[in-house]
Amino acid sequence: MPHYIFEARWLKTITGPIAGVDEAGRGPLAGPVVAAAVILDRKRTPKGLNDSKQLSAEVREALFPRIMEMAIAVGVGEASVDEIDLVNIRQATHLAMARAVRALMPAAAFALVDGNDAPALPCRCDTIIDGDAKSVSIAAASIIAKVTRDRIMRALHEQHPGYGWLTNKGYGTEEHLSALLQFGPTHHHRRSFAPVAAHYMERGVVPLTAAE
Repeated sequence: MPHYIFEARWLKTITGPIAGVDEAGRGPLAGPVVAAAVILDRKRTPKGLNDSKQLSAEVREALFPRIMEMAIAVGVGEASVDEIDLVNIRQATHLAMARAVRALMPAAAFALVDGNDAPALPCRCDTIIDGDAKSVSIAAASIIAKVTRDRIMRALHEQHPGYGWLTNKGYGTEEHLSALLQFGPTHHHRRSFAPVAAHYMERGVVPLTAAE
């Protein structure tokens, strides 16, 4: 289970709040990538925090308001489909993370980021592989990011019900790929991702290729 060890280590040398940062939605074929940054109060940490992927949707939804109420600060940022296609998913993810950290009030003095790819943030940061399973701050951020993005995809499902976004959240499931074959892409699809780009190429249209 996630713990506060990483935060406690850095608080020995850093004066100021430490945020956990994580994202949701790097892999889907549709929808934005969403990042969250969370500064927790060690004395008021919600029980049950864990890597969002290890929690059911119901548990994530229950934890979301508790994190929002008990955290010192929560910031959310996203990068749109157009931004993903323009700069590539890695850079768009970094952009969403920076926006999430900038949205924190009070501002973070330091950030712990899930993964091994440090983004350019408005504060110093360190990366932790599988951080959402090790740091409670990152676990909280993973829940906020995941729930926020799932809600976005549920809303987009109302506009485009044929793609199964209510359940697949934009990922390339068999249901989603079949709908792409039947209906073609929407403007919420990532044109730079291969399964979507293939549909444009079949119609003789050169798909947008994200910058490397």
